[in-house]
Amino acid sequence: MVNYYEILKVSNKASRAEIKSAYRRLARKLHPDRNNGSEETALKFAAIAEAYEILGNKEERARYDRRLLDAQFSTTNGNTVFASTNPHAKRWRQMVYEKRYNDIIDTMIAEERREAIALQKFIFPMVGLLISTFVSGLIRPNIFLSDALSSWAGNVVRITIISLFVIGIIHIVGRIRSAIDRYAYDDTSIHESLLDDQELPFRRFSRYSMTALIILGVVSALAAGLSIGYALELRSALNPRLFSDFPQVDVIIFPPIFVLVVDAIHGFMLNVES
Repeated sequence: MVNYYEILKVSNKASRAEIKSAYRRLARKLHPDRNNGSEETALKFAAIAEAYEILGNKEERARYDRRLLDAQFSTTNGNTVFASTNPHAKRWRQMVYEKRYNDIIDTMIAEERREAIALQKFIFPMVGLLISTFVSGLIRPNIFLSDALSSWAGNVVRITIISLFVIGIIHIVGRIRSAIDRYAYDDTSIHESLLDDQELPFRRFSRYSMTALIILGVVSALAAGLSIGYALELRSALNPRLFSDFPQVDVIIFPPIFVLVVDAIHGFMLNVES
């Protein structure tokens, strides 16, 4: 029986990410276009494609593992426990199958959860940043420089706001850097990978394009908020001490603080779920 794990050069306990990585590495190496249309290479390329089609699907992989176990432990005369018709042997065999299947499912679920959490740690701050930037432009708050904070207590509030703002900026930059490292490719690495066969994971955006999209999104959210705010004539009549006719420093200060709050709530919910 064909051993797809050996074809992809991975362990039978490999995660889906490891299987996908092995397939891409071999596919780039064995692709017919890179081997002058060699028939032997084309056959190997077809074999790894077939292996990935089976091992990349959890249901197909579980069924394949069952057939592989049968092939590995069965004999023609039926003397092994995997070929025996003894009821106890059948039960033990079924337990082995179920454990192998559950191990695969558990590994895939854990991997999918890690990927989902990593994506959430980027999406939640970005959505929070865009929404808070839009709202800041919409209502144009004037709290930080307001006369309401002219007392000593107001100075304490200002210091607290500035501290949270700095922490929020550092936090956002960290989240963006993590997301870029995970989801964007480095333009300078592409040519190097073609020369040394280094594998690069499939990523849709480059570091520069992803950074530009984030900056464009924040600027667009602020512009949209200001435009709608002025169109609806949301002026200082709402509360002259807190809202200004023109954008103040608050439109920059408060979005990072809001992101901190959003991420704190998200982190708490993740801890509760786990």
